Amino acid sequence: MGQTPDWIAVDWGTTHMRAWLRLNDGTVLDRRDSDKGMGGLSRDQFEPVLNDLLSDLASDARLPVIVCGMAGSRQGWAEAPYVAVPCAPPGSEAATLVASKRWDVRILPGVKQSSPADVMRGEETQIAGFLASEPDFDGILCLPGTHNKWVHISAGEIVSFRTFMTGEIFALLSSQSVLRHSVDTDGWDEAAFIDALADTMSRPADLAAKLFSLRAEGLLNDLSAAKAKARMSALLIGAELAAAKPYWLGQQVIILGEGSVARAYETALNSQGAMVRCVDAENMTLAGLTAAYEKAKEAQT
Repeated sequence: MGQTPDWIAVDWGTTHMRAWLRLNDGTVLDRRDSDKGMGGLSRDQFEPVLNDLLSDLASDARLPVIVCGMAGSRQGWAEAPYVAVPCAPPGSEAATLVASKRWDVRILPGVKQSSPADVMRGEETQIAGFLASEPDFDGILCLPGTHNKWVHISAGEIVSFRTFMTGEIFALLSSQSVLRHSVDTDGWDEAAFIDALADTMSRPADLAAKLFSLRAEGLLNDLSAAKAKARMSALLIGAELAAAKPYWLGQQVIILGEGSVARAYETALNSQGAMVRCVDAENMTLAGLTAAYEKAKEAQT
């Protein structure tokens, strides 16, 4: 490439990784993606994957690389210890330095909560990015994903959080359960979603029975795949909202996310009268990595 970046921002998750080539003035020279996530790599494979992705950069540059996400897990490139709540989203001051011949690598830590036991990796960097733009925010952040998180923010700190496996359960049910044939579609029925959500919020205890009814209604009453998919999503999100009500009820809620999953949570929360708005999660991740890089640069001067 023509211009050499000043540093590299990396979000390294379980199934994929993203790298942004940055200048100190905030310019993004390029974004690069890889399907080589933490889950498919041994510890000695992380640096070669990064080398391959950035093979066109000058080998003697020794650029700073700020990494968030599962690369810092126990099974990752190097374990970056958790910081306990209540805490500000941890940045470069708590980062783990990784021995590398080519790069100056710093992996940001995750956040832990003792009771109830919970952990996050990657989301804390999104939160740091959000607070960089809205430092006075006091309320709840909802971070949709495979493992959806509800995070209480006050005075610039993560006070508490809860994780729900809603996304993973949806993926398992729609791909490996008896319901996979019932929801095999890209279609969506908004009315079916809202109706099923209201029913589940009022009676979440019979979730398992309602899920099987999707299969039975498809066989007996020709329930469409679009309605079945929307209802299954509503059943799972509704059960989550019922359990997470102490977080969002009467609170300002910001959804850090984009796409269909974030829109489903926005619809669900709006239907319950919550005060909610969405913010682009990728921009927040990049803002959080940028804040960590700038702190690291200040510490070296």
